[in-house]
Amino acid sequence: MALQPEPMFVSRSETFKFVAGTTIELPCEVANTAEYVVAWKRGIAILSAGLVKVTPDPRVKLVNGFNLQIRDAVPQDAGDYICQIAMLEPREITHTVEILVPPRIHHISSGGHLQVKKGASVRIECSASGNPTPNVTWSRKNNILPNGDERLHSSILSLENMDRHKGGVYICTANNGVGNPASSQVVMHVLYPPEITVERPVVFSGEGHEAMLVCIVHGEAQPEVIWFKETMQLDTTERHIMENRGSRHTLIIRKVHPQDFGNYSCVAENQLGKSRKTLQLSGKPSTAIFSSPPISQYKDRYNISWTVDSHSPVEEFKLFFRRLPQGHEVDNTIEQSQPLHLSSSSSQIYSNSNSHMHRGGYINMHWPRNDWRDVVLPAVPLSHHYTQGMSYMIRGLDPDQHYEARVQARNRYGWGDMTESFLFSTSSNGKFK
Repeated sequence: MALQPEPMFVSRSETFKFVAGTTIELPCEVANTAEYVVAWKRGIAILSAGLVKVTPDPRVKLVNGFNLQIRDAVPQDAGDYICQIAMLEPREITHTVEILVPPRIHHISSGGHLQVKKGASVRIECSASGNPTPNVTWSRKNNILPNGDERLHSSILSLENMDRHKGGVYICTANNGVGNPASSQVVMHVLYPPEITVERPVVFSGEGHEAMLVCIVHGEAQPEVIWFKETMQLDTTERHIMENRGSRHTLIIRKVHPQDFGNYSCVAENQLGKSRKTLQLSGKPSTAIFSSPPISQYKDRYNISWTVDSHSPVEEFKLFFRRLPQGHEVDNTIEQSQPLHLSSSSSQIYSNSNSHMHRGGYINMHWPRNDWRDVVLPAVPLSHHYTQGMSYMIRGLDPDQHYEARVQARNRYGWGDMTESFLFSTSSNGKFK
């Protein structure tokens, strides 16, 4: 009589990973088991015997022979599953099941909104779960984090010395590669006294023109802003108009009068404090801008030129210049010597539609080499020119030397600010004239 082949497993023990909510299917293919019972066990629980399902779990059934199927997998389905051939000495294979769970954020310690005062510290914890354990990061909506990074790889967000720049929407994100990342956000409001910056500390204008003084005001809660001229609070009038667009607060002065020139201030106040910034409305010329090249074509002279903006006609310029001592730094302090006055009758004038340039005369002079000299140059006022300028030939210079110059302009309202030092050089290989 022929021997019956022994029962055997075609399937091998394996480890399976299934995403929660999907269907588990564990293989148990066998051979030569006609006289034996094939059973599924989990721990001491019997799931099936032969083709009969034993467990009451409605999600469990046998498919394709003895393969075990579990629908709608949950984390509790993780563990070892044994397929056994019931013999005197049972044979079995063991499948290990791991359930992958998408990330989920359970709790953010501050809730969805948080208000903190300027200077305070903040600590927010974001707790998340999932399998595998999710990686938790913090980011800020439409901005980088206060430390300059785009993301912080930590479940805890700590911020020190809060200010308005650290406010915004902070986002906690949990990601473990299973399904979609989970995220939750915290809206951070920083409460602080008003903070003011001025768009231009000095605003230049002229009689009959319009002037706009602008303060940029930030504050939480929203500050109230009032305007002053000197110590007098301003009210809205036909000539004084106060506008507010977001954080930008503007005082518009129409048809400027001479008495409008002076110091103004914007004062912002909320329940956390008060701030003030001062602005100046000036009828004086603006600071001049040098327009000549820094290197002369000649060894012994230099044609220096500049322009200045002024709503009122410029009446005169004052030019300061000196040779720079060897290795000497620029000196923005000037001890004025006796000025040299040039007659406007010795000048040549040319102009265009936007500006006029005064072509000044010159004096061939010699002076102690490193001392400041200054020259007063009369301008020829043209009231319809906003940009005015001057060109002046400085003679008696030394070859291949560095010089510095400064200039200021005066109109009917006084002297404008003096320029910073402008550096120029005489040529080493140019010509004398």
